[in-house]
Amino acid sequence: MPDSQPTVVLVHGAFAESASWNGVIERLGAGYDVVAAANPLRGVAGDAAYVRDVIRGIGGPVTLVGHSYGGMVITQAAADEASVRALVYVNAFAPETGESALSLSGKFPGSTLAGTLVQYPVSTGGNEVAIGQDAYHAQFAADVPPDLAALMARTQRPITEQALGDGLSGAPAWRSLPSWFIFGDADRNIPVAAHRFMAERAEPRGQREIVGGSHAMAVSQPSEIAETIIEAVRGS
Repeated sequence: MPDSQPTVVLVHGAFAESASWNGVIERLGAGYDVVAAANPLRGVAGDAAYVRDVIRGIGGPVTLVGHSYGGMVITQAAADEASVRALVYVNAFAPETGESALSLSGKFPGSTLAGTLVQYPVSTGGNEVAIGQDAYHAQFAADVPPDLAALMARTQRPITEQALGDGLSGAPAWRSLPSWFIFGDADRNIPVAAHRFMAERAEPRGQREIVGGSHAMAVSQPSEIAETIIEAVRGS
């Protein structure tokens, strides 16, 4: 591979963690440099600043991949970052200026996430939320084997309510960068109508809809995700 090939930076969303990308990383193989960032899930601006630090630490071209709320983060982190070559949205939010994860997930009917959440206060102020363990499999990862879904439920990273309510500041990076979208039509966190709306608005170079795909497609459909990432690396 040429030295100029971008490093793939994977950014997980809420209720997941960086190891959720393991299957994707395995399928990308030795031919791709990959970093799975640990998204703080505290607030869009701060999370984007952290991912920007990761990008700058790499010191070369990058393809940014975001899952779920991670799409909010990469959209802001990539703005005015010359090293970012492309964006890949995996069951992810692709916001316009001012839009939040909450506003986008509620734009169309179908999300059943709210009824599965447990919340508790955090010492820094406000609340943080997680998916109840008994609801996690059906809500987040219906196409993942039950034993693996149970493990994912126990290792999920909670997110602050602030982060879910934060709107994108500044112009969205998908307006100036090539983008690819892949999402499942059985996503219970973000309705498929919202995915289609965001993808069509961004005018992506590639768009794939996976029949029966849950919100956790990085785990359940890693080959399809890896194929889309490779398209983005080669096409940008």
